[in-house]
This record gives sequence, C-alpha cells and structure tokens, in this order.
Amino acid sequence: MAVVLPNARLTVYVLAHPWERDANGVPVPPNPNEKPPQRGTWPGSVLEQSDGSWSVRLDPQAWPLEAGDTITDETDRSWTLSNARLHAVPGCADADYVQAAATLNPPEVP
Repeated sequence: MAVVLPNARLTVYVLAHPWERDANGVPVPPNPNEKPPQRGTWPGSVLEQSDGSWSVRLDPQAWPLEAGDTITDETDRSWTLSNARLHAVPGCADADYVQAAATLNPPEVP
C-alpha cells in the first residue's frame, strides 16, 4: 500500500446540494460567477495523472463533497471535482481520507 503525503494546503468551496429547482422542477445550477462558501482549508494532496486528470486527497473534515465542488491551493490554482468518495477505516479514524478526481481550471492545453 502506498501512502500519499500532503503537498498543498487545499481550500474547499462547496455548492448547495441539491440545487434549487425552477417552477417546472428542473434543477437550476448556481451562478458560475459567484464563488460558493468556503468550508475550510486543510493539508491535502493534488497530483496530475498521466491522462491529464488530477487525483486529490483531502482531510475527512472536508466531507461531504460532490461533483461540481471546487478546491484551490495556496498558489490560487483551482480544480473542479468530478467525483468524491470518503474512505473510512473502521477503528482507525486517523487513516480516513477523501479521494476525488478533478479537472484543473482552466484545463492545461498541450
């Protein structure tokens, strides 16, 4: 088993979930020009993968997270999460973490 050590301080911005609905019941996404509220900042890891996607590891205090939420690091790089999952180790809360996949904003162009 490999251990991924923190390489950044990651700030988590979480959208309201579920989205509000219009009069027809269709989910209305939040305004893309308004940054969602900040949940907190924790040590974490963000690593670029060979396919151009990003692998993110976060402190479990950041949970719950969903697709569309964003994170930033201390250099103001920003990522949008495409999925997130809480890994909880029974009997050993110190080993818990959130695993997520993300895309860089804006994406890098080769």
